Amino acid sequence: MTTIASISTINDLFQRVAAAANPRAVLWQDEFGHWQPLSSDQIYHRVRALAETFIAWGAQKGDPIALVAENRWEWAVTDFATLAIGAADVPIYPTLTGEQIAALISDAGCRIAIVSTRQQFDKLNSVRALTQLERIVIMDSPAPEGAIAFSSLIAGSHVDARGDERDPIFDALVRAVEPSDLATLIYTSGTTGEPKGVALTHGNIAANQNYAAADFNFNSSDACISFLPLSHITARALDYVMYYSGAQVAYCSQFEKLPQAMREIRPTVIVGVPRVYEKIRQAVEQKSAASPLKKLMLAWAIRLGSKHGDTVYDGRKPTSPLWKLASKLVYSKVREAFGGRVRIFVSGGAPLGIDTAKWFAAAGIALWEGYGLTETSPVIALNTPLKHRMGAAGFPLPNVELNLAEDGELLVRGPAVFAGYWHKPEANTECFDTDGWFRTGDIAHIDEDGFLFITDRKKELLKTSGGKMVAPQPIENKLKNSLLVAQAALVGDKHKFISALLAPNFAALEEWARHHGIETKSRAELVADSRVLGLYGEIVREVNGTLANFETLKRFRVVAEEWTQESGELTPSMKLKRRVLTERYAGVIAELYADEATARGE
Repeated sequence: MTTIASISTINDLFQRVAAAANPRAVLWQDEFGHWQPLSSDQIYHRVRALAETFIAWGAQKGDPIALVAENRWEWAVTDFATLAIGAADVPIYPTLTGEQIAALISDAGCRIAIVSTRQQFDKLNSVRALTQLERIVIMDSPAPEGAIAFSSLIAGSHVDARGDERDPIFDALVRAVEPSDLATLIYTSGTTGEPKGVALTHGNIAANQNYAAADFNFNSSDACISFLPLSHITARALDYVMYYSGAQVAYCSQFEKLPQAMREIRPTVIVGVPRVYEKIRQAVEQKSAASPLKKLMLAWAIRLGSKHGDTVYDGRKPTSPLWKLASKLVYSKVREAFGGRVRIFVSGGAPLGIDTAKWFAAAGIALWEGYGLTETSPVIALNTPLKHRMGAAGFPLPNVELNLAEDGELLVRGPAVFAGYWHKPEANTECFDTDGWFRTGDIAHIDEDGFLFITDRKKELLKTSGGKMVAPQPIENKLKNSLLVAQAALVGDKHKFISALLAPNFAALEEWARHHGIETKSRAELVADSRVLGLYGEIVREVNGTLANFETLKRFRVVAEEWTQESGELTPSMKLKRRVLTERYAGVIAELYADEATARGE
């Protein structure tokens, strides 16, 4: 393992950024889409100016400050400024409704909120009376009535106006923050229940930072695109790693701009949730499907590459002349989808299906899967170039202890594990055992070499009426390997058999329908067409061929809707909100099991 200078607080990390003398520490896009740089000196002075404003407003150590914004340089400056004075930021997903945001702000007790756009301000301002807010700052200009312009708070902070001098009083304040001080309240996205505020200290996050990226050798020549929501600890932890390594961070505020950003920034590091990689794979397959020759060539290259997947996953280049030809003709095109320069690919936030990992290895790309939780700051285990096993969630970090409960639930202990949920004593009692082990809620096993494997969420396991336990995520991942399936959700808890709801990749399905002369007036008509049902029936049959009998899908329904974060079916990290789905499709599920009493079961 590579040794790196350890930190005890995030403020130690900020001081390293301030001392870096990096002229292009950050890149951001202006209103014309042009990438503009921010130097480490500019970051320092803007953080200092904003921190001094917070102090002037009466913010003290431990005070919560809300942050409702997409990924942009102002997010990082606000984060560093808040932590610099010992306050704690409360990052909130900008996709939430005004009422949802108000509930979180009220629960945290925020008196100050920083928002990104006029839309976010209007949302929050309309429910301001439900909160304790005294001030709302807006990043965009001009500031509407009732808001304070972010630009006015950092006016005069430009390096050319102030020089590159450091303020010893401010720097002393930064150093005075202790590892035990609260750094952030992160509200979980709530896949199965109401959001809870995860209270993470500086020491929690720093303990994770000291080990999580040690085997990757990140350095000042690296660049990454910050596109996963910074309200999620995974994205934030990556940005911290990049800052500490002296690497460049480019902010992409809209997911649909990511393909262009990858072409322009050409990052060397990509950290994405599995859905990002699944969409890239589907885009490659869909593009090749437009030409019979390209389709044959992709199939040939992946078939050839699968014979060398283990070599690729071990970080070596196959020496076969045919592999090199396939790399030049096909694999290079896959790499170009990520900008063409990525040397480290990491997947986290949700389980990566082994079929996806194998496909990318067959295309010459090693995907390093990691596992963690908001409550663990976040990384628990990680596959790295030095220590890896395909299909595993990873090898535990050196400062993490693992244990398994009698029912297979993973228990974790270590300095990165949070102390508890904000104002939730009952939840804290429930999630920690008497020996201080944190109950992750995930079912796991650990192999003879110490690699961690996650089976599924404990609360999401489906139990048939015959007593069989079925883990839905691995089966859902198999279904999503099809170009035609965007999302899949298994249902059947307490029923005789398991069924599936399938949300199509409509771009691919509609293209297939046009090619086969199928004309319909709506998506509802399209998914009800007998030929379409036959198509998806074949996908289900192929997956069933890989499953145990009690796991097989006896029935399925193709829905006419796309599942997105905006429409409420997915969390910001692209996990299924099963409670939402079961409520929304209650009628469909009821139809699947209407004749259950007489239907053939397991």
